[in-house]
Amino acid sequence: MEIKKIGVLGTGAMGNGIAQVCAQAGFEVVMRDIADEFVQRGFKTIEGFLSKSVEKGKLSEDDKKKILGRITGTTNVADMKDADFVIEAVLEDLELKKKVFQEVESITRPEVILATNTSSMSITEIGAATKRTAKVVGMHFFNPVPMMKLVEVIKGMDTSDETVAATKELSEKLGKLPVIVKKDVPGFIVNRLMIVQVMEAIRLYEEGVASIEDIDTSVKGGLNHPMGPFELMDLTGLDINYHVNEYFHRELNQELKHVTPITLKNMIRAGKLGRKTKEGWYKYDKK
Repeated sequence: MEIKKIGVLGTGAMGNGIAQVCAQAGFEVVMRDIADEFVQRGFKTIEGFLSKSVEKGKLSEDDKKKILGRITGTTNVADMKDADFVIEAVLEDLELKKKVFQEVESITRPEVILATNTSSMSITEIGAATKRTAKVVGMHFFNPVPMMKLVEVIKGMDTSDETVAATKELSEKLGKLPVIVKKDVPGFIVNRLMIVQVMEAIRLYEEGVASIEDIDTSVKGGLNHPMGPFELMDLTGLDINYHVNEYFHRELNQELKHVTPITLKNMIRAGKLGRKTKEGWYKYDKK
């Protein structure tokens, strides 16, 4: 099946980024959220990113207008009915994702692939909420989507090989580097490795081994990572890291390495979630 129009469910940091890269690759995009203010905020983020690209000479003003012209914003899920491929990027809430998949399944053609951008949750369980389990697949992008190359393509228990191949091919057309996750396990590849590291970084800080700044510097200088674990948590959101780690603890035999540090819990209780609240492990300009 030829893919011309892509539906994106959710217009937050991941959703608007996915919509942008799809439009930049030449696809028509329908970007949907539950309120118009969220849709407009998504458009504003995309326009801001593209404007910076124009300023840097990486994109012409005409190309920017064409990209934005390929994106249609909506609050009505029925506007997804003509989509050839749908990517869900709503909140990391399993029941919400199931509900969204059931809604979009009811209005799209039976052959349309339904992909979830979940960072850790079961593709099999999400797919089981639908009547087209062979067409449900994980398509995990990384934040910020326009800059990060990797996409994890995750096979659920009933996901067909054809669905995996089509999703991999689409990822490549978006200019991404896809990897195939053959088994549906919590956290897939990257988050399974990353969450252990960021939780251990918090424990080093709690134990007084080193400062937040020095732990970040050590990881960047010693492991050649572009960001330290605390900088990364601030970027992705402390709450996201918390929910993923709690999910790992439930699903992976309640291993002690996935017990959430009390400092992270207290940061979330204080509303210090990272860049999106202007304060996390670091403070950010409130302008």
